[in-house]
Order: sequence, then C-alpha cells, then structure tokens
Amino acid sequence: MAKEKKNTNEAEEIVNDAPTCEEQVNEASKELEELKKLNSELNDKLLRTLAEYDNFRKRSQKEKEAIFSDSKADVIGKLLPVIDNFERAAAAENTDLENYKKGVEMTVKQLLDVLSSFSVEAFGKVGDEFDPNIHNGVMHIEDDTLEENVIADVFMKGYKMGDRVVRHATVKVAN
Repeated sequence: MAKEKKNTNEAEEIVNDAPTCEEQVNEASKELEELKKLNSELNDKLLRTLAEYDNFRKRSQKEKEAIFSDSKADVIGKLLPVIDNFERAAAAENTDLENYKKGVEMTVKQLLDVLSSFSVEAFGKVGDEFDPNIHNGVMHIEDDTLEENVIADVFMKGYKMGDRVVRHATVKVAN
C-alpha cells in the first residue's frame, strides 16, 4: 500500500506540474507570433535581395553598353588619322606616282599599326601550310615545285585577334 500511495503522490505531482490548456494556448500563441515575425523578416529580406539583384542587373547592363560605346569610340578615334591621310592623298594634285605610292604605303602601315594596337595580326602567306580553320581555300592548283597542302597564292590576308579569327585568309592551295 505504501507503494500505491507513493505512485499516487507522484501522479498528483505530475498533474499539478503539467501546464493547463490555457497556458499551452498562450505558449503556442507566443510561438506562433514569433514565427510570424520571423516569416515577415525573412520575406522582407527576400524582397530586398530581389530588388538589389534587379538593380545590379540593370546597372551591369548599362555599364556593358557604356564599355561597348567607349570601345567603339576608341577604335574610331585611332582610325581617324588614317582616314585623314587617305583624304590628303586623294586631294593631292601635283604628286608624282612614286611619292603617291610612298604616301599610300605609309598610310597602310599606319592602319596596320592601329590594328596591331588592338592585338590584331595578319596571317596567310605564300608558302604557309594550309589550315582549314583559318584559311579559306577557293582554288586548287597542281604544282610540282610546291609541297602538298601549301598556300600558292593569297587573294586576301586573314586577320586574327589572339586566337579568334576575325577574317579567314582567302588562298589558292597547291597539290
């Protein structure tokens, strides 16, 4: 019987210590309010992050357009002196053929220097090995004096910027 009384006392203590329904509801309400507040804060944070990303995207697009515009202006600015020299050559009236030719050659060199400043280099020379990745073979000839798959004639030089081909060289290929 002492054992039963001890168990009954323990059960009464547990029941007395257990929170009432009202306390449980109050605690659940507090927890719900905290979760609502956290949800609201996270929602606000998400909306701010989305707005920041949208602003970043728009700003990046404007910067990209500005860089492209500035690059075009830089290229044009470097080409204008070449155009000026061609116009002077065209306007020259009392120039012998030798001086005229020398002036045009100097202007072409100036233009090639401008291209070189943008890391553009010419390729495709007679005697080079034909490479279909950078050359456009438009003719083929049989010539015993040239090795197989060698450029025999160049109709238009090719140009590349680094590894990127800007224009393929148009060539005649031997054998």
